[in-house]
Amino acid sequence: MGKFTISKRKNDEYQFNLKSGNGEIILTSEGYTTKANCHKGIESVRVNSQDDLRYDRRVAVNEKDYFVLKARNGEIIGKSQYYSSKSGMEIGISSVKTNAPTAEIVDETL
Repeated sequence: MGKFTISKRKNDEYQFNLKSGNGEIILTSEGYTTKANCHKGIESVRVNSQDDLRYDRRVAVNEKDYFVLKARNGEIIGKSQYYSSKSGMEIGISSVKTNAPTAEIVDETL
């Protein structure tokens, strides 16, 4: 079972990572100024992760594949790691779709 982990960045912003059942990070959020907004971001991932149209498949300057998950308003909710192949990236997207809806939330800032 996946989990969302909430942590604090060096600049005091909150972020979350969605981890798969094996502990691998499959999605990292943008920074949030409040923990409440970070929780709203998690809920947005739960909803938007199920819609394939919310995934923007991209290629980085280092030619690695990655994806971003966008909210309905077009804002980026989270970004994946870099993958060595398009098929690996698609597996990552599938993992987000599988894990996000039921993932527990672990607050590492407490």
